[in-house]
Order: sequence, then C-alpha cells, then structure tokens
Amino acid sequence: MQIKDNIKDKSIDELKDLCQTLRDKIIQTLSVNGGHLGSSLGAIELIVAMHYVFDSKSDPFIYDVSHQAYAHKLLTNRWDSFDTLRQFNGISGFIKPDESEDDFFIAGHSSTSISLAVGAAKKFKLKNEDNIPIALIGDGSMSAGMVYEAMNELGDQKYPAIILLNDNEMSIAKPIGAISNYLSQIMASPFYKKFKGGVENILHYLPDSAEYMAKRFEDGFKLITPGLLFEELGIEYIGPINGHNIEQVINTLKKAKNLKKPVIIHAQTIKGKGYTPAEGPHEKWHGVGPFDIKTGTSTKAKSTSKSATQIFSDHLYELASKNENIVGLTAAMPGGTGIDKLMQEYPNRFWDVGIAEQHSVTSAASMAKLGLRPFIAIYSTFLQRAYDQIIHDVSIMNLPVIFAIDRAGIVGADGETHQGAFDVSYLRTIPNMTLLAPRDEQSLKNIMDYTLTHTSSPIAFRYPRGGFERLEFSHTQVELGKSELLKESNLDTLFISYGTSINKALAVSKSLELNVALLDLVFVKPLDINMLIKLSKKHTKWYIFSDSSKMGGVASAIMEALSEHNITDIQIKSFEFPDTFIPHGDNANIEKLLKIDTQSITKQIKEELCL
Repeated sequence: MQIKDNIKDKSIDELKDLCQTLRDKIIQTLSVNGGHLGSSLGAIELIVAMHYVFDSKSDPFIYDVSHQAYAHKLLTNRWDSFDTLRQFNGISGFIKPDESEDDFFIAGHSSTSISLAVGAAKKFKLKNEDNIPIALIGDGSMSAGMVYEAMNELGDQKYPAIILLNDNEMSIAKPIGAISNYLSQIMASPFYKKFKGGVENILHYLPDSAEYMAKRFEDGFKLITPGLLFEELGIEYIGPINGHNIEQVINTLKKAKNLKKPVIIHAQTIKGKGYTPAEGPHEKWHGVGPFDIKTGTSTKAKSTSKSATQIFSDHLYELASKNENIVGLTAAMPGGTGIDKLMQEYPNRFWDVGIAEQHSVTSAASMAKLGLRPFIAIYSTFLQRAYDQIIHDVSIMNLPVIFAIDRAGIVGADGETHQGAFDVSYLRTIPNMTLLAPRDEQSLKNIMDYTLTHTSSPIAFRYPRGGFERLEFSHTQVELGKSELLKESNLDTLFISYGTSINKALAVSKSLELNVALLDLVFVKPLDINMLIKLSKKHTKWYIFSDSSKMGGVASAIMEALSEHNITDIQIKSFEFPDTFIPHGDNANIEKLLKIDTQSITKQIKEELCL
C-alpha cells in the first residue's frame, strides 16, 4: 500500500482519516517490534501537513532526533516494509538517506536540525533556488546550546527557513486561552506584518517622547505572546497553534512559506496522541518494547536478573545515603540511567540537566573542584557530545569527576547513531583519565566503591544495556591498574577480556574445548603492565575480547604497552568491533554480521591453532 501520491488532492476530512490510518499502523507495528511510540503518535498531523504543503524531495524535511518520523516513513514508500521497523536488515527507526530519497539527513542525536536547515538555506540562497528547509524539532531538544547557535545566525542572516516546534510538554510556553489563539492568528496575518513594519518605520521619525510610547506599545504587544525570545533573535514567531488540528497546521505552514524569511511555528501536541495509555508526558511510552494494544502492558518476557542500570542505581542510592558529598547528573535520561530514583530522594543533589551533555560535564567539574563527588550517568553514544568538556574542563585540571557510561557496546535496534562502540577509544587518548569496566554485578559495585577513593584524577567505567551473567569467579578488592588472572593454563593461548566480554571469552573457550588462560583486564588505562609482561613469558598467542571499537581500543592499548617494553614475540588478535558503523538489529545477528559471534570466533581460532 502506498498513500503519498495523492496527498495534496485530499480534503481536510480525508487528511483526518489518513492521520488515523497512520496511527493505527504505527500502534500495530510497535506493539510487535517496539520503538518510539509517544513521540511518533504526537507528530502525525504535523508531518502530514508538511507533506501536504511542501515536497520532501525538493524542500528538505529535517527531523530532529528523527524518532518522531514514523509517519514520514509511511508516507514515503515504506508502508509495505514498515513491519520490518528496527529489525535486522529492516528499515531503521530513524531517518536514513540511503533508505529513501525523501530522507534528507541521518539523525539519532538531538538538536542538529536547525543547523542543518541553516546549511541548506545557505545553499539555496547561493544558487538562487526557491526551496525552503523545514526543521521539525521537539521542545526537549531546545535545551541544547547548538540550537541557539543556529538560530542566532539564522535570525541574523534572514535565510528563508521554517522551524516547526513540536511542544509536547508545554515546556516552552503555556497557552493563554482564547487571547493566545487570537493573537496567533493575528501574528500570522498580513495585517499584523504590515502593522509591525509600520511601527518600525514610524520609530525612525517620531520625536523622542512619541518614539518611546510607540516602542513600549510594540514591546507590550510582544510580551503577551510567548514568542519574544525568537523575535529578539530575528525569527518570526507564530503560535502557539493546536498541532493536532490538521487544517490549522496546514494554513499556518502556507502562511509561513509565503513570508520568505525565517519563521518558527510553535505547535502544541500531546505525546502518544490517539492511544490513551500513552497520552501525556509518560517517559515509559517514549521508547517501548512489544506490548498488548488493549491493555498497554508489556508482552516482553521479564528478565529474572537486574539490569546493569538498576544495579548501578541501587548501589549509588546506597552510597549516597552514607555520603552527602555524592551528587549526580544525567542529560535528559533520568529513567534510562537510573538517576530518577535518586532525584526523587535527593532533589538537591541529583539533577537532570536536559539535553545538555556539555553543560553537565562542565558543571560537574566545578562541583568536583569544590569537594563534591559527582557521578555523571550518560549513555556511551551521548557522552561523545561532551568530548571537549571532558578534555578542557575535567582532565586538564585533573578533577575527580566520575563517569558512569551506560549502554556500552552493542545496543541493538537503535543502530548506528546509538551503538556504544567508541568510548574506550575516545577516552583512552585523554591524559589523566582512568578507565575500567566490571565483568559482573559484584565487580560493578566494587568499582563504584573504588571510584570514591580515587580522588587524584577523572575516572570512567562502562557497563552494558541489559543484565550481567552470573559468574563463578571470586572477587578481589579493586586496585588501581590491577588486572585479575581468573584461569591459569599450560597452553600457549591466552584470552584477555575487558568488562562483560568475558562471557564471550568463556563461551569460545568452552566451544574450543580448551582450558585456556583467562585474564580480566579490569583497567584498560592504566594497564597492568607487570601482569602482561609476566604472561608474555608463558603465552605467545593472545586473543582480545571487548565490546568496543578495535581502532584505538583494548588490543591497541596492549600492543602499545608491549612495544614500549620491547616485547615483540606475541601474536595478538582482536575480536573487538571492526572499523565500521554498526547497523540496527538484534545483538545476535549483528555479532554474526561482524564475525564476532561465538561460532565465528571459534572457527577463526581453530584455523589459527590448526585444531
């Protein structure tokens, strides 16, 4: 089924029916596949109106984060493939240009859309083209500084562009009832534009006293609308409008298109619109697993073990109850990182700073300098956004900020923009940084305890999405730069694991039916060079296991260390992630694709050892 070809010929009633058809399809598909439900249901009328007024092949549709763009996919020749959403070899849960020519730019992280719109608008002006970029951005994304950098230039240069602000939690401005709705329409009308221009002209010619009164009148007129900030940046403001009134959205987009200047349309919507259990600002309906449509309850089998995030959250709660200097931050992911529990109990010590990873790191640096012990809980993929702050504001001053890196390794269905592949590589190169990783639940708790004694430098530990497997190895106290030799062997082969990759190392060892030596590295920086030198005298074939990028990763660190000590007779093979962006899909299929699943690794080692 394809439904886009005649969308511009549909009546308003037919467009309303189309919106309901899209809702039904999204709800049905996500009840099986999971995905971003609340944001996608809330943006349907906005997206249908965009396609009605503009052409996505010539006027770039730029979706911020793009987790709300399922309706766009359905309207652009992906109806029949939508059932494969977020599945291995299926369509992506985000905008992806190699999927469709209607997808302008890949997105998965927030607050990039207006910068992209500025770039597109510059090209159109340079080539004297009449196209207009349209950026659909949520109110949450407006907390990031990059948005204001882009709007500052856009308003100064006056490039034609439309910013469609999807306000689904009323965090920008509350509606002012009938007066606000009336003013919104007035501001979009030719009369208001003419009036405003007339006031500006009059101000040049009036005497000082009259000029003052006219200026006060104009400012007062603005102040009873919620668009003053945008107007001051040089961007025309229209709104707030009802983002679920398809006719109103279409008419407003047409007016904005005709202005030929930067315009922001403030549209108020309801997350989860049209599916009662999900309606409203409910974090659990932002991203969902499979669920029963009638009851809204999850149909995914519940894990009998705690997730790593829950273990982190519970233990941090325990530590914080004993040490009032422990504070914590997260960037718009309080539930995802487990900080929500601590925010409720200690609202003056734990904060969600919004989509502002850079700010979170720099503010934590200040707290660390003043004697507090800040834990920053951020997903691996999002911590990348604060790389300069980690270097400039934390590491140069050698401040003991504690980075709790959640979702490290392969995270599955969210794909390239969300895989936690690079944190080892991008942090290992920073002077003063200490890096370590737990292999199981108890070692995570031990590491968290250790970080509070580590007051000499910044320290980061990574842990996976999901839970830990139960291991039979005993635990020793964490010591700086000390590894743990878990199994000894007279064989020439040594397996070295970092973090939860120990599970794969054990599975391969079992598949090979070999009792190989096994080292849990614990620290990748600083390395336990004394242990590595000792093991090099007994084992010459080393296999490295880590759920991280091979480039600049764990094997690289080991080879660099051996080279510095002139140890050259060790054969090292890494089973880390290859130099590629990792696609979406379930972990098992992704590992098989990358040839780092147990079966593929076993085959490679057998061939090398001639077994």
